[in-house]
Amino acid sequence: MVSRPAPASAALPPMRGEDGPPGLDAFGRAVLEDVRDAVFLQDAEGVLRWANPAARTLTGDVEPHLHPIAETSGHVEVTGHRRPARIRALPGGWHAWTVPAEDVPQRHVGDFLAEAAPRLATARGRHGTARVIAELAASALAETAFVLLPTTRGRWEWWSCERPAAQGHGRIRRVAAQVAPVLAATFGATGRPQFAPVPASEVATLPPVVADRFAGHADVSVVSLGTNTSAGVNGALLLGRRADPEFGAEQARAAVKFATAAGTALANAQRYAWQEEATRGLETTLRPVDPPELDGARFETWYEPAGGVLAVGGDFFDVLAHDDGSAFLVLGDICGKGPEAAALTGRVRHALTALAMVERDGRTLLRLLNELLIAGGSSRFATLVLGTARPSAGGVDLTLASGGHPAPLIVRRAGVVEEVTVPGTLVGISPQARFAEAGVRLERGDICLLYTDGITEARNRHNQTELFGDDRLRAVLAAGAGEPAREVVRRLRQAVRDWLGSSAHDDIAVLAVECAD
Repeated sequence: MVSRPAPASAALPPMRGEDGPPGLDAFGRAVLEDVRDAVFLQDAEGVLRWANPAARTLTGDVEPHLHPIAETSGHVEVTGHRRPARIRALPGGWHAWTVPAEDVPQRHVGDFLAEAAPRLATARGRHGTARVIAELAASALAETAFVLLPTTRGRWEWWSCERPAAQGHGRIRRVAAQVAPVLAATFGATGRPQFAPVPASEVATLPPVVADRFAGHADVSVVSLGTNTSAGVNGALLLGRRADPEFGAEQARAAVKFATAAGTALANAQRYAWQEEATRGLETTLRPVDPPELDGARFETWYEPAGGVLAVGGDFFDVLAHDDGSAFLVLGDICGKGPEAAALTGRVRHALTALAMVERDGRTLLRLLNELLIAGGSSRFATLVLGTARPSAGGVDLTLASGGHPAPLIVRRAGVVEEVTVPGTLVGISPQARFAEAGVRLERGDICLLYTDGITEARNRHNQTELFGDDRLRAVLAAGAGEPAREVVRRLRQAVRDWLGSSAHDDIAVLAVECAD
């Protein structure tokens, strides 16, 4: 289809008589005269023969140029300004070019942004947010949308969406600024998003996976996504339209407003990703690890921190094997819960790990830790029970020292539950703190249970003033006497969870030492 504009002197006259495409009667001509859209009729030779009043108002005394892009779309150019147009084939080889009126947008910018905001706010991660941006852009701003974000090794990562719902994702090489100056300027923009048309010659320089998607589009534009340099995000949104802009003369403003919201969502996603990475690193460092294997002794644990940002809390345990076949063990409770308690937990655990390499006496370890906490200026204190487990002659000898912690319990195979009395003051409160030590022997099938007060102070799901308490704890342990440590801890965990229901609870830590065959 070739466009040959009518001579300026022709002044695009109204149609008379049979001067028109076959089948167009007087009624049809009258309708075309009254429509608000600009309509141009082009004959089979490509000559512009007629324009309705709206079209003549659009062109004035300047001859228009009709540029087809695809079979059904193109644009009308007047004094360098292009307007997208629909092309419809008529009988006899004629074509009608329709340019929609700009003053009646099909959608309101505010409505679109209100619809987009909840989806942008709930998107998670860089990938999920970029995918949502492409979907929203393709739903209103374009038939084809590409989100381009810089990634490693001089490449761009892209997310695409084409109506009705075709999606894509991948990576492409970056195009040099010399051959794609508009894109380069967009990526470098800061502050308010910049909107610009992208020449067809520049679109063609993009890798085929992108350039081919924009073939046949009447218009391709780009808008920057970077809200500011401190947000840590810079990128671009490519928009391709085959049909009329849904927002009419407001199309560019809609794209800029949307890009502002999209850039903010991406920056939030980036910050959230950094926080998640830091949280995972902190959790990995602070979360207790499974105890080692020890000949003659088995260890069973239950660790359940109170709910919060971190999956760690103020309760902790550690079991460290020595070369002589014994093991250093500790279970403690830092005053409070949440990130601050978890941070002090890390300090205490690391300090004890280092001290236990050169000191075996439990009272000395507690005294050194007490001095360390006081010197550190922390307002928090800790309760701990620590010591050594040493398998020997068919049993396990335990030496335990305590700093203000609930007394360890011994579950004898015969069904008796005994308390190990180990006096001691809170750790980190007073330089005059005193600590004691006690020894106990486990025979085959006996279990020593170290626990934090998250067990005994668990609140009843029906009556928050009623605590789980020492008596229920002893009853559960007695019922499991003779069972392996794994089963005893399982029974205790189930009993406490049934007691709590969905109620909140304090940090919980349990370390069971079993004399095994």
